[in-house]
Amino acid sequence: MFDLPVSELIILMGVVVLYLAASVFALLQIRPEGLNYHSPLVHLIALAVVLEIVLLILRGTAIRKIPLTDLFESMVMLTVVFGIIYLILGLFIRQVWFSSVMTWVILILVLLTCTIARPAGPPHELATLPWAIAHGMCMILGAAMILIATATAVVYLLGCRRLKHKDVCKVIGVVPNIQKLERINLFTLRAAFVLVTLGIGSGIWGVWRAQETLESEPLKWLFDSKILGVLITWLILALVLLACRLRLIRGKRIAQTTIAAFIWIIFSLVGATILCKTKHDFSRPDLPKKTQSVEMQK
Repeated sequence: MFDLPVSELIILMGVVVLYLAASVFALLQIRPEGLNYHSPLVHLIALAVVLEIVLLILRGTAIRKIPLTDLFESMVMLTVVFGIIYLILGLFIRQVWFSSVMTWVILILVLLTCTIARPAGPPHELATLPWAIAHGMCMILGAAMILIATATAVVYLLGCRRLKHKDVCKVIGVVPNIQKLERINLFTLRAAFVLVTLGIGSGIWGVWRAQETLESEPLKWLFDSKILGVLITWLILALVLLACRLRLIRGKRIAQTTIAAFIWIIFSLVGATILCKTKHDFSRPDLPKKTQSVEMQK
């Protein structure tokens, strides 16, 4: 992270500070005597989203391409999308637990993003192709849907637990309606499945179309650790939706599986990059600096 240019590093640190402040407000408002800090949360997250957009603009200007060439930029874009969705949902859902959990999920995502931050490098030729851009956007939107489903699942399980212990007073006005949460969870899971399917399909199609520019054979590319992780996530979503369709699982089981899928997809995105050697990267930061400057001027 500290290898970033000074301007990008300052902006990223500002984003972290804003989300940490938002998380403090999120913690304060769930205390028994806590107040609803909806307005400060909205302003802090909106400002953080603006800073992240500025960060993406700086990186896009540096590489002169759409900033979706590496995992760091994709993760920043994901937090932007998730932050915007939070602001939209905040217009309709004002219960404190929902907004608090959403805020904490974004903070976790931002902190994970910091662990993979690196300077912008010249993009791979594939990164400029329409299918690659469509692939990246579909996967980012699909991941955002899984994040929303995860936040909803956590609040759903919390509400069910309090209802089971007959803490009705701690549910009314604090946690959204249980049936509404279940509907949101299923809707976002379906949306995530469609988007991830489109992302995988566009990626496979693009790999076969661009065999000559790949650094390895298409089959080796498709069996990359990160791609395998995404395929397993897709399979989990498919099985969950099929089980729901057949009425084999409902309510708590769906919520628990949603959280498991979230943990897995985070490992697929971040863990595969840090722990495993993945070739699913559309930037070339390992080029010599002189070569990078020539490539980025083209």
